[in-house]
Amino acid sequence: MSRPRIVIVGAGFAGYRTAQTLSRTARGRAEIVLLNPTDYFLYLPLLPQVAAGVLEPRRVTVSLSGTLPHVRLVLGEAGRIDLDARQVHYTGPEGEGGTLSYDRLVLAAGSVNKLLPIPGVAEHAHGFRGLPEALYLRDHVTRQVELAAATDDPKRCSSRCTFVVVGAGYTGTEVAAHGQLFTDAQVAKQPLRTGMRPRWILLDIADRVLPELDERLSRTADTVLRERGVDVRMGTSVKEATPDGVLLTDGEFVETRTLVWCVGVRPDPLAESLGLPLERGRLLVDPHLQVPGRPEVFACGDAAAVPDLEKPGSYTPMTAQHAWRQGKVCAHNIAASFGDGERRAYRHKDLGFVVDLGGVKAAANPLGVNLSGVAAGAVTRGYHLAAMPGNRVRVAADWLLDAVLPRQAVQLGLVRSWSVPLDTASPEVARVPGRPDGEPAKTRPGGEPAKNQPGGEPARNQPGGEPARNQPGGEPAKNQPVTGTPDVAPPPDQPGPGPDVAPGPVRRTDRFTEGDA
Repeated sequence: MSRPRIVIVGAGFAGYRTAQTLSRTARGRAEIVLLNPTDYFLYLPLLPQVAAGVLEPRRVTVSLSGTLPHVRLVLGEAGRIDLDARQVHYTGPEGEGGTLSYDRLVLAAGSVNKLLPIPGVAEHAHGFRGLPEALYLRDHVTRQVELAAATDDPKRCSSRCTFVVVGAGYTGTEVAAHGQLFTDAQVAKQPLRTGMRPRWILLDIADRVLPELDERLSRTADTVLRERGVDVRMGTSVKEATPDGVLLTDGEFVETRTLVWCVGVRPDPLAESLGLPLERGRLLVDPHLQVPGRPEVFACGDAAAVPDLEKPGSYTPMTAQHAWRQGKVCAHNIAASFGDGERRAYRHKDLGFVVDLGGVKAAANPLGVNLSGVAAGAVTRGYHLAAMPGNRVRVAADWLLDAVLPRQAVQLGLVRSWSVPLDTASPEVARVPGRPDGEPAKTRPGGEPAKNQPGGEPARNQPGGEPARNQPGGEPAKNQPVTGTPDVAPPPDQPGPGPDVAPGPVRRTDRFTEGDA
C-alpha cells in the first residue's frame, strides 16, 4: 500500500512549522512534500537587522533540507491548483513546469506587500518582505551616504541622506530605528557637510506608532525613535512618489532618494485563484484549519482567515506568532485526518510582544509585564533566540561582535533596484534579467538597470537618481565590458542568453480593492 502524500505550499512560519511537526510525528508513514521558491526558511523578525548590517544574511535563514528530515523539498512557485484533480502545478527556478498530486494539501503561501493606489509608489518604492529587499536596502542606504559625503551640493547631500519609511507597524518602526543607528555610525567615520546628519522620517496615517499594540509599548517606541532623531509623523502619509522625492498628504514635498514601503501585507494572490470563499483575500477555514467543503485542504498563516475563538466574530491577525502556532495545530489535524489522534481547534493565548529598536533598546511586554530599555532589549533578543529553529549560536555571535566592533558599511552589489520591484507576488525571490515570455528588463517595474555595476540603480526613474559615472552603482567606464542585461548585445564571441535563463517572479495579479486604504 502506497503512502499518502501531504503537499505543503510555502515554507514561511506556518508552512515550516507544519512540515517540522509532521516530520516528527509521521515517522515515515506519509510522504511529506514541501513546495517553496527558496531552499530556506526566513526568520522575518530579524530582517531589519540584516538591512542595518547587524546580522549577516545567512544568519536569518534556516536550511529546509538540513532541518526537516523526512521532508522532500521541491523548489518552485505554485501557479495553479486543481482541487478536483488534487494536483498542484508549479514552475521551477529554471522555468520548468511540474505537477504534484496530493492526498492532503496545506496552503501556507504567506503574504506579499500591500499596494495602495498612490501615484508613483509602485515605481519608486521598495518593500521589505524578503531577503533580497533587505540586501538591496543595505546597499542603497550605504551608497546614498557615501555619495552624500562626496558631494559639495548641500541640496543633493540632504536629499540623499533623507530616508522615508511609510508604515509605523512592526516592520516600519524597526527599519527606521535600526536605520538611524546604521547611518549615524556611517557618518561618524565619513562626515557630511557641516551641520548635516542623516534624516529618517517615519510616516503613518494612524495616530500613534505601533497602533496594533498596547499604548505603553507604543509610547516606549515613540520615545526611543524621537530621542534617536527619527522624524515621527503620525496622521501623515504619501500622496505621490516621484524620482526626486515624495509629496506628503499635508502638502509638504520631501526630497529623497529612498522610499521604504512598510504599510502592511496582503495574502498571497494564490488564495484568490482557487475560487473558494475568502475574507479580505484570505481563505476561510474552520477552527480546525480545514477549508469547508474540502476536507483534504488545510490552510494556515497569513493565507488563512482563522476564526479567533477568543474573540468570537473576528479572525486571528496576520502575525508570525499566529502562523507559527497554527502550523503546529495544522500538522496534528492532518495526522488526525488519517486516524492518528484527535483534531484540535486553534486557540491562542497572548503571551506578549517584543519590538527590537536597535542597540540595547526595545519595547516588550512578556506575560503582560511592560519593559523598556536594557531589560526589554535582553528579553527581546532572548525571545528571538528561543523562537529561531536554527542558527542561534551564529546570531548570538553576530550580536556580540556588533557590540564590540564597528559595522562594515560596504556595498556588496548583490541585488539591484529593478530586481526587487514593489509590485511582485514573490518578494522572497529577486527578479532576474530574463523571462520565458521574453519581456525585456526595461519594461518592468524599476526601469532599465544600470549596466553591470555593483548595486546598479536604474537610470533616472528610481529613488536614488542617476548614479555618478564610475561610482558604485553607476555607469561603467568605457573600457569595461558590459554584461548582465538582456538589453545589451553580447560580444560577437559570446552566445546570447539561451532558453535556460531563469525566469523572474510573476507579477501580481491582485488589485487594490475598496477598504484597503
